[in-house]
Order: sequence, then C-alpha cells, then structure tokens
Amino acid sequence: MDKLNWAILQELQKNARISFSEVGRKVGLTSPAVAERVRKMEDSGVIESYKVNLAHQKTGYQLRAIITLRAFTGRLKAFLETVKTYKEVVNCYRITGNENIIMEVILKDQVHLEKLIDKLITYGETRTHIVLSDVIKDAPIVSNVE
Repeated sequence: MDKLNWAILQELQKNARISFSEVGRKVGLTSPAVAERVRKMEDSGVIESYKVNLAHQKTGYQLRAIITLRAFTGRLKAFLETVKTYKEVVNCYRITGNENIIMEVILKDQVHLEKLIDKLITYGETRTHIVLSDVIKDAPIVSNVE
C-alpha cells in the first residue's frame, strides 16, 4: 500500500461510483492506472465490496438503536449463529469488556424494538441505546496513518 493506493481508497470511500478517470484526476494518475490499482486491491482483498448506504428513515424504518448483549453462560455460540438471521441487525461486533456483543439495529418503531429485545433476552442481558443523530457521518473507514 503506497500513498497513491491510500488516495484512491479515500476517493472510493467518498463515492464508490466515481469513475476511474475522475479518481485519476484527483490523485494524478491515468484512468487505466487507477483501474489496475483498484483491480489489484480487489484481488488482494483490500477492497472487499461496494455498498449502498440507505436513508433508513425514508424507507419506513424510523428507529435506530445500539444494543449491547452480555451473553448467559453457554449461550454465546448459539447467539452468534442466530444473530445472522436477524434482518434488523445491520452491524454486529464481538467485543471485550462486560458485554460480549454490540449491535446496530434499524427498526420500524418501538413495538419492533420490543419484539427484537424479547428475542435477544433469551441469550443474555441487553442494554439498549436509541440513536438520536449522527455526529460523524460517512467518515472514511481507512486512511493512511503513516
């Protein structure tokens, strides 16, 4: 990973649909050179995928929450398999500390949240935090830290 690859990644994180020629103009490379570098980063696994970020509130899902789970003894493994089937869970991380899991969930309303919590409490103790707003939105996931 050199400085040009980092610059390309930063442009793609801002807009994954940007053309290679536009990226090239911004980082000082030709379109074919950018395409080749992107292909190599895809092939090596540096770039895993391209995603669409939804405005969930405009799709009828008005509530976003962060839920932590402290799994009951012997229930973590079962939870790790089951959580993959919960469509409400958009991000789920296994973490250190008092809780085992932290999840970001998108829900229609409080009733939907209650139903999800009812499922989760069979695996452990939960704590729910309602998201009021984004403080940092669409920040680059990676940057050159050198």
